[in-house]
Amino acid sequence: MKEKIISKASELFLKLGFKSVTMDDIAGEMCISKKTIYKYFCNKEVLIEESTSTVHQQVHEVIDTIVAKNYNAIHENFEIREMFRDMFKNATDTSPLYQLKKHYPEIYQNIMTHEIDQCNHYFRDNILKGISEGLYRPDLNIDLYVKFYYTLIFHINATTVSEREAQKIELEALEYHTRAMATEKGILELEKQLKKITI
Repeated sequence: MKEKIISKASELFLKLGFKSVTMDDIAGEMCISKKTIYKYFCNKEVLIEESTSTVHQQVHEVIDTIVAKNYNAIHENFEIREMFRDMFKNATDTSPLYQLKKHYPEIYQNIMTHEIDQCNHYFRDNILKGISEGLYRPDLNIDLYVKFYYTLIFHINATTVSEREAQKIELEALEYHTRAMATEKGILELEKQLKKITI
């Protein structure tokens, strides 16, 4: 039952927003009593914490699946972006991360600490892969480029109110990041990926 509550709560939080969804809403959607929810979660903050942690885990499982498909480095980044777009396509107009930062800053900070660690790992691996494939320049300062990119992405998500707007700016950031690193071969691959995009 605990997992079911987390799953339904995560779905509602992403769709309608962390602030607007109440414990009553979740109970009503699941046809259970509010008392049942409080049996597992002493308050809404604890439920939000567990839900965001579950979504975080799911996101990284999907990223791992994409990485395992062994696309080239640039294609891989575009596939990951597509996955985020699909995950949040039913989201409220307000970006979930923006809401979390605004209304539950402590939970937001906790998520970000883990997120930055994991993203460091993905971004670094992607850059090394791109260099080995001849898509990125071999002389890159990898640590710096990893930092540039996650600073850009997290800033966009934490400060852009509209989820749709955040996704459009993220695409620009991905293009910017890729162009900054790409060889001529990489630019050709980037152009190929950009042609396939539907915002």
